[in-house]
Amino acid sequence: GSRSVQQGAAGGDGSAGGAVAHTPSTEDFSLSLLDTNLPAETEMELRSFIAKRLTKGALFEGMGNVVAVELSIPEGKVGCYYCRFQQESLLEMATLESDINAPEYVICFLGGSEKEDTFRLELDKYIQNLKINFDLEQKKSEACVSLYLRSWFEDAICPIQRVVQLFQDKLASLLHAALSYTPVEVKNADEGTEKDISRFLAAASLQGLVQEGTMTSLCIAMTEEQHKSMVIDCSGPQPQLHNAGSNRFCEDWMQAFVNGAEGGNPFLFRQILENFKLKAIQDINNLKRFIRQAEMNHYALFKCYLFLKSCGSGDILLKIVKVEHAEMPEARNVVTVLEEFMRE
Repeated sequence: GSRSVQQGAAGGDGSAGGAVAHTPSTEDFSLSLLDTNLPAETEMELRSFIAKRLTKGALFEGMGNVVAVELSIPEGKVGCYYCRFQQESLLEMATLESDINAPEYVICFLGGSEKEDTFRLELDKYIQNLKINFDLEQKKSEACVSLYLRSWFEDAICPIQRVVQLFQDKLASLLHAALSYTPVEVKNADEGTEKDISRFLAAASLQGLVQEGTMTSLCIAMTEEQHKSMVIDCSGPQPQLHNAGSNRFCEDWMQAFVNGAEGGNPFLFRQILENFKLKAIQDINNLKRFIRQAEMNHYALFKCYLFLKSCGSGDILLKIVKVEHAEMPEARNVVTVLEEFMRE
């Protein structure tokens, strides 16, 4: 039957907007504008682009996409994040009563480049929050929705940048905590700063990149070592860290963040963070390969030791492989020997 579609368009300065449509069929519908900060001509171009995507069935519920679009604006080609969704409450009603046509919405955010793709998961969560917490059908909430949409850039894109600027040379300890799954307690911080730190730790961790069982075991192991919990005290202008850990690997990457701070580009910070995690995963995989060889070869055992000494993050890598190889007797013996060598 018929459906409605709402489209929101936003500029890279953190503003946003939207549209509503009725669709007798999947190929015959119109898009109605709810809110935007784009000039009228540019908004029509974006509306045409979204309409083509809808006709092709290229928009999936709750899953954002990022593409480059050509628009009549000074930047010319910009990155566009767009996501189609239905509100949770209306979706439930439509499921219960099949003759109800629940409105559908499309939110669009325009950024400086298609590197916005590195923030796709954050923007998906941002839209999910909109679905759950705002009633788009209520006139009284329109102002709240508009305000929420216009803060997308600050809320979803800039937290990593703000944390880098806040911690500066203490960022190495935050990276170390994220990699090692060390529990972090934040004290005397405002809600915004606490959220930023939490988001940074989530973005810097290897969640989804290492085996889920490994991650769970590491979290349990680190939580049991309560004396190793890192405390961040934000009562002063600079955060004070207690029980903080670090290593050469995290200090080297901290320098890359500090050097990148001069340009102040949030997309650059995210790319550095992705490269940091990629290098950590490469090191874990290399160590696993050496351990497999060391089960039968003493020279390979020595290579393991040299690798751990030179990579800069031997302390974290040993914890990760120890958890992963806990059920493998031969590999566990190799890890035990490596721990003894590293202690000595």
